[in-house]
Amino acid sequence: MAATRTKTEKKPEKPRIRDAEATKARILAAAKREFARNGLGGARVDVIAERASANKRMIYHYFESKDGLFQTVLEEAYLDIRTAEQKLDLDHLDPRTALESLVRFTWTYYIRNPEFITLVNSENLHRGKHLQKSESVKAANRRFVSMVSAILDRGVASGAFRTGIDPVQLNITIAAIGYYYLTNRFTGSVVFERDLMAKEALEERLAFNIETVLRLVSV
Repeated sequence: MAATRTKTEKKPEKPRIRDAEATKARILAAAKREFARNGLGGARVDVIAERASANKRMIYHYFESKDGLFQTVLEEAYLDIRTAEQKLDLDHLDPRTALESLVRFTWTYYIRNPEFITLVNSENLHRGKHLQKSESVKAANRRFVSMVSAILDRGVASGAFRTGIDPVQLNITIAAIGYYYLTNRFTGSVVFERDLMAKEALEERLAFNIETVLRLVSV
């Protein structure tokens, strides 16, 4: 009888759970590429399904809609950069070095993750309506602002930074001086008659960004 019960007992469906997570991961990876290339409006769910070795029914089952899938991709993109920033462990660096590290990280992240910029561009075309629904991104961004604020406070206390600097405005500036350069790299290369994506040009730009931000906050 004991042997009979053993045969009829249901085992935990761990493989099925792992398969579902793997499928979702493939869908998100394929969706990230498709949305980054074509934006929300131009992206096609059937293309995402094909590249993810899934089907459209699965996508709608996991994410409800194309907009729901885009929101998840966008959330993951924002949470990825916010998580990476927290791992910089800037609290243990002196304020100037911490701020330089943040500027350097932001620039490098944009170069290594160009899809982040294109996803943000697409969301701005939709007036931020997907981010507005994301409490996780809002919470992560509040932690980031607090981190920048702490760097500024330490800089003021040490006499290195001036008072009255808004951490949100500072973050916008750090993002903008890298973001604009990269989103306008093609037209900029033509207008200024130099290859803005050449190795030397990128190094020169990073040095300029660091100097600009440090001069902005210094006493």
